[in-house]
Amino acid sequence: MKLPIWDLPTRLFHWLLVGLIAFSWWSAEYHYDDLHIWSGMAVLSLLIFRLLWGFFGSSTARFANFVRGPRAVFGYLRGQWRGLGHNPLGALSVIALLGLVSGQTVLGLIASDEDGLMQGPLVNLVSVGTSDAATELHEELFNVLLALIGLHVAAILYYRLRGSA
Repeated sequence: MKLPIWDLPTRLFHWLLVGLIAFSWWSAEYHYDDLHIWSGMAVLSLLIFRLLWGFFGSSTARFANFVRGPRAVFGYLRGQWRGLGHNPLGALSVIALLGLVSGQTVLGLIASDEDGLMQGPLVNLVSVGTSDAATELHEELFNVLLALIGLHVAAILYYRLRGSA
């Protein structure tokens, strides 16, 4: 019998985020600037929800119940971890993904394209130089995000094939 490890709100968050990241890429790639900004705002809303759910949600969703310290990570790497849900290394992956998506979202809030036609809603709060740097970093970090997503999917496939997920 399979036990659900994550509650419904966490699962909905996960799959909505997957869809919105794909939609954000598509809308940027094909220059649907308004849709890209709306998608980014939806991602921001999801991240705020997940942060709050990570502190006040169900027991399996709370960060305190699955994010562990270095000792647990090294113990896991030595084969000394047994449990359900994210292993200690997987929990670090979750934090890295959430952090990177949060960073992408914040950068998008202050980003502006070369001609100023597409601007994040908070672009007027920063200098042009800061906005230009944010725009460049927003674009470059997307590739890092794709790499982390690929690693995340590879780990899931590894554990599924191994029979531990």
